[in-house]
Amino acid sequence: MIFKPVERLLAFRYLRARREEGFISVIAWFSFAGITLGVATLIIVMSVMNGFRTELINRILGLNGHIGVFSATSEPLKDYDRLALKLAELPNVIAATPQVQGQVMASSSRGQAGAVVRGVAWSDLAARKPLWDSLSQQAIAAFRDDKHILIGETMAFRLGLKLGDKLTLLSASGRTTAFGSIPTKRTFTIGGLFKVGMHEYDNSFIFMPLSHAQSFFHLPDAVSGIEVYSDAPLKIGFLRNAITVSLGNKYRQFDWQERNKSFLNALNVERNVMFIILTLIILVAAFNIVSSMIMLVRSKNADIAVLRSMGASSSMVMRVFLITGASIGMIGTFVGTVIGLLFCWQIDNIKQLIEGLSGAELFSAEIYYLSKLPAIVDPAEVLLVVFMALILSLVASLYPAWRASYIAPAEVLRYE
Repeated sequence: MIFKPVERLLAFRYLRARREEGFISVIAWFSFAGITLGVATLIIVMSVMNGFRTELINRILGLNGHIGVFSATSEPLKDYDRLALKLAELPNVIAATPQVQGQVMASSSRGQAGAVVRGVAWSDLAARKPLWDSLSQQAIAAFRDDKHILIGETMAFRLGLKLGDKLTLLSASGRTTAFGSIPTKRTFTIGGLFKVGMHEYDNSFIFMPLSHAQSFFHLPDAVSGIEVYSDAPLKIGFLRNAITVSLGNKYRQFDWQERNKSFLNALNVERNVMFIILTLIILVAAFNIVSSMIMLVRSKNADIAVLRSMGASSSMVMRVFLITGASIGMIGTFVGTVIGLLFCWQIDNIKQLIEGLSGAELFSAEIYYLSKLPAIVDPAEVLLVVFMALILSLVASLYPAWRASYIAPAEVLRYE
């Protein structure tokens, strides 16, 4: 074994400070608390950031096509049925769904709000899994009958609407006359409500049968674009190349990474910055270990001199104090890891408890896009945090331990 039993015995005995060494014990406890809080906070924050990224990407990929195909001239696509069939035959393509999209003003007797209308065929709803899973069979049947629209539960609550109510939509893209463009205004019946868990969609998106959307936005026999869904969205470059080879350069492509580039970059930057900031907490705690160990060595000068006089080598003394300092980091890391994992496991219940006690909303869906607080623990990241905390604790203990090993017994005992 690296450490002898007597060395471990002395090291753990030094951790239990006597009454006259109370101040040293306080510093050691602060070091322990710093390591514990640093490790726990780092695990919690990194897990929440992972949860945010995973949940948002899954919902973005589930509600939007992985690649959007549009006309190179910004004109509506007219031969969309043939294009959709051609795209659906490409490898790794799950579905290719024609879509009409436009902005409208939605109004009811209780208020009005801006919204985005997406016109799709009812059979293409299944490609949008989060949306499809949130719909009842009655809502799907109503949408299939080509007579009803689907709106988010948040929008319905804001406008005071329920199933079967009427919703009036106003679009600026209307018929062109000699006197200018006349806005289009129509009233639709609400056939279903959806809740995909992403505030942006639940609050501002309306799904309409494709034929009604074409009529409403004055796009007869045409669509805005085709949404292509892949079974390998993280390797979307291969599919882009296949689409270019199949369709040529007559069409523009926008993949999900391009559409959400700034958003994904912001998530990565925030995640990296949070990792650096929280690592500094562990670093500060490691400096506390240095100061507490130096003071411990000073208070144990006489003990060290006696040990050296009895035949203990300088390396043995160094190992004793190395064990003492590293033990603070090891125990703190273990406790911090347990606290962090337990917090991540019950994070949503803890959030609800704090909100209930404080009366304040900690996690607003309007700000954070998601309706619940996600946390996904990455074992590799937990191991990285644990390894980093242990290494910092060990390094912080090296200098005090080295200093203890070079204490001259004769000089110390002369003044005792």
